[in-house]
Amino acid sequence: MLDDFVSLFFPRYCLACSGPLAKGEDLVCTNCIVEMPQTDDHVVADNALFSRLSFRIPIAHAMALFKFNKSGRVQQLLHQLKYKNHPEIGVMLGRVYGEKLVQANLASAFDIILPVPLHPSRKRKRGYNQSAKFAEGLSEKLGISFSDNVLVRQRKTETQTRKSKLNRWENMADVFRIVDQQQIVGKRILLVDDVITTGATIETCGHLLLGAGCASVSLACIAET
Repeated sequence: MLDDFVSLFFPRYCLACSGPLAKGEDLVCTNCIVEMPQTDDHVVADNALFSRLSFRIPIAHAMALFKFNKSGRVQQLLHQLKYKNHPEIGVMLGRVYGEKLVQANLASAFDIILPVPLHPSRKRKRGYNQSAKFAEGLSEKLGISFSDNVLVRQRKTETQTRKSKLNRWENMADVFRIVDQQQIVGKRILLVDDVITTGATIETCGHLLLGAGCASVSLACIAET
């Protein structure tokens, strides 16, 4: 009753469409969850994302929860996650996708989850790494540990948003390094990011991990363009 009384004067809104949340809904309304363009990559091994990236890096799986559409609900949700101090969105989406991976019998396909790291200065400013929040939710559902301190970003890069494909590649040179190789040697890694566009960031990290002795690299993201 108290919750109903509070919501009467302080209604909660969906972070994807800004519509009111119904009782029992949290962060994102059921309508948005259903209508946002999901990819079903987890049930199609040779999906579009895998086909796009596998010739550039030897990967076991490549999966995205959503297809990114400009000015759509997915973009709005990612904006809330990255710039409006809503890290809980990342955890929630990780749980949603983790449940799908469990249903697709992929929970046993990975040994450790690694998020693409932010530069320390950017992480301090934002307060969290949005990819690590996604990894946290995945970890909870898959029953697999995740670590935010194996990969580090040693050089701050300019935003990739308005860069050409070539400039994105040049922007990623010598950006990352591994600080705890023992955590990944012989391990099947699920490398996660919030958005995959050209794949320059995820490919740079993947090659670094493979070169350090991991058994395999798989990719997962919230959305792919």
